[in-house]
Amino acid sequence: MMIKIEVNNRTFSVNRGDTILAALRNNGIQVPTLCSMSDLSPTGACRMCVVEVEGFESLVPACSFRVEEWMKIKTHSARVLQARKTNVELLLSSHPDDCLYCERNGNCELQKLAEDLHVRNRNIQGHKSSFKIDTSSPAIIRDPGKCILCGRCVRVCEEIAGVSTIDFERRGDRLMIATAMAEPLHFSSCIECGMCVVSCPTGALTDHAQFQELADSLDQVETTVTAQYTPEVPVSLAEEFGFKPGTDLKGIINNALRRIGFDYVFETACCGDMYIVEQASEFISRFMKKENLPLISSRCTAWVNYVETFQPALISHLTPVRSPHQLTGKLINTWFAQMKKIPANRIHNVLITNCIASKGEVNRREYAMNNSPDIDFVLTTRELARLIKLNGIDIQSLEAEPSDGPFHAVSSAGKLLAIAGGETEATLRTVYHEIAKKEMQESRQAKLRGNKSVREEMISTPKGDISVVAVSGLKNAIKLLEEVKDGKRTYDFIEVMVCPDGCVNGGGQSIPAREQSIKARVKTINELDKNEAIKAAHKNTAVAKIYQEFARGPRTDESKELFLTRFEARKVLR
Repeated sequence: MMIKIEVNNRTFSVNRGDTILAALRNNGIQVPTLCSMSDLSPTGACRMCVVEVEGFESLVPACSFRVEEWMKIKTHSARVLQARKTNVELLLSSHPDDCLYCERNGNCELQKLAEDLHVRNRNIQGHKSSFKIDTSSPAIIRDPGKCILCGRCVRVCEEIAGVSTIDFERRGDRLMIATAMAEPLHFSSCIECGMCVVSCPTGALTDHAQFQELADSLDQVETTVTAQYTPEVPVSLAEEFGFKPGTDLKGIINNALRRIGFDYVFETACCGDMYIVEQASEFISRFMKKENLPLISSRCTAWVNYVETFQPALISHLTPVRSPHQLTGKLINTWFAQMKKIPANRIHNVLITNCIASKGEVNRREYAMNNSPDIDFVLTTRELARLIKLNGIDIQSLEAEPSDGPFHAVSSAGKLLAIAGGETEATLRTVYHEIAKKEMQESRQAKLRGNKSVREEMISTPKGDISVVAVSGLKNAIKLLEEVKDGKRTYDFIEVMVCPDGCVNGGGQSIPAREQSIKARVKTINELDKNEAIKAAHKNTAVAKIYQEFARGPRTDESKELFLTRFEARKVLR
């Protein structure tokens, strides 16, 4: 139901029940805020969105106050602007003065507010905090001194990730955000999804970068440095360089990485196809025997971290196959090294991905050969953008180049892994082919696409119906798995993506993570699948070559040794 309100002497029709902030934004009126996030419960913590409402003595937080009929609001009166300016000055009074060296310099919401409100002098002197920077996690660096207590990371961790690793601790002027017992992040229940990093408005949470180590590798003449990038990276990099969101920069990335100094550039999507073939083989084995179902995907590293930490009883249900980038790393250090006659210890593999959790995954002992990791360094999409700029490359002027063999053949199935539901859709194509001995009439599964957090589908095969579900957003997955446990739902296969919408919305993407940009990336991946001639993983010629020359086929002793992995329970403080 629509009601009338008056804003800055103009009348607007708004939805009854909306917050003032939502009503204003729906009518093109921008009000600043630091604590508010769409789809999350409002807190009114930052007080930056205060407005003046006729009849109220105090200013009202627009994010947590509902509109009422014929409410009269002033959004930028002198009183409101002074209140916002004072709030910013209070935040800056105890904030570090290291903007020039900060990871978020030029992309900091606090910095932007100070500029917009013309805060140019330190009018309030506050006590400078002396927090120790937490570098214990291989994925995320915490700098509590830059925290402004907006609580966005706390709510994301609780309401979307569902793990509540961090929370408010202490009271008054000692209030802080910390893990359980204020232990370092690496010893907490953090699953390293990185959604807190994307949500943070300042530099309090950032990537754990490895630029210097990578630079040293690139400078070593005797070292062969390879790069592989996951399928979401080419469609997530665009807005960092002024391209239209969702633009596919695959060929341009190949050119840029070679100019930086990488010897070989590969697409992870090739081994994404191999992951699908291996997973399909595992699924068919279990489905025929009706044993240990449902099979649950293990490609999402943050999801594996969650299972090992919170739900170890589910470990036996996880697909025991290495993630696509770990498959690529393994094959680079074995098959590729033998093919090129390069000693494996002289190859440094670099992974470029939207997934911050991969920074921790590469340190798992099962992904090391002779105590040397299969992947040496991990760059996020944000870090790739920084690396390109650091090397003075004008990406707008680059011509597209193909990726390198032997991992250059890619089906659209491997690219679908970038989006929620894509892994399930790709796996069904190969499962159906192996069971029915023919291709699916319609490879596109409409029910596995769209914007729902839970997407269900059932397909009929000569060996029976297969029921599948794809769920994104860990809290949604937790709820669904409880219903499966209680017998309310039954599936043969479950795909879980911790990040809503999948890897295109991963913790290593551009900041801020705009909803329209994420939708554009999903659309591009779907269009790539529509236009690609080879749509099934089992039809990838590179995968066939790997099996023929090296692994002897899926589920053979050779492929099990190369491609399978194990998971184990992890004990941490909660």
